[in-house]
Amino acid sequence: MTDVTTEPVVTWTAEGPAFLVRLANPPANQLGRSLIDGLSAAISAFEASQARTVIVHSALGGFFAAGADIKYMAAADRAAFEGYGASLRTVFNRIAGLDRPAIAAIEGRALGGGLELALACTMRIGSVSARLGLPEVKLGLIPGGGGTQRLPRLVGRGRALDLMLTGREVAADEALAIGLLDRVTEPGGAVALAVRLAGQLGALSRPALGAVLRCVDDAADLPLADGLTREAARVTDLFDSPDGREGLAAFVAKRPASFA
Repeated sequence: MTDVTTEPVVTWTAEGPAFLVRLANPPANQLGRSLIDGLSAAISAFEASQARTVIVHSALGGFFAAGADIKYMAAADRAAFEGYGASLRTVFNRIAGLDRPAIAAIEGRALGGGLELALACTMRIGSVSARLGLPEVKLGLIPGGGGTQRLPRLVGRGRALDLMLTGREVAADEALAIGLLDRVTEPGGAVALAVRLAGQLGALSRPALGAVLRCVDDAADLPLADGLTREAARVTDLFDSPDGREGLAAFVAKRPASFA
């Protein structure tokens, strides 16, 4: 799988607590090999950084990411198709498994694999121009980058079936109403809002944020009793941690907490 490009299609920069990952694979941020590899490198750089939140956004007007590399898929044999799907799932699973929040800042269309990338993030912020959908059924396929599993967990079985069976695009207002988007802002404002949210999260305890992420994952994957057991263990560990001690002491002293 090769992309024709003379510039890096994924670049990144740290801005305080925010780590911005920029996608630029014209014309529509199709998820070809160069973008997948670049996204993986960006996540490795984020993991090695002190930033508290990674923000994935697009440099292209009209598209967050249009989806998988359809031309490559159409020419691939079964083995190549399986390898391509595995590479997509690997990087999406890395994002979903981060110990810090990930935010997708969506302007324009997030379709197919592009929406699956956003679903792997902790939160999704979209402008009023955002359009989201999983249209794979129109190609005789199904979402293969986690969409059939993450979308129902996010919006419920009925709404997920509606979107995947019809392949329709959802506008920003409906996406917000069903929980597919967490915030909606003015056109061009998704990244700025994501950066402000990253600033708020950056003032909080990193271990506590990570524990929230894992406990909520447990809520989707484990029986209630098992999830409650893990919650109890994590909150006890946090109580004995430097951040837990600092947070409690700051509350008693009526001062802002200073977390590591």
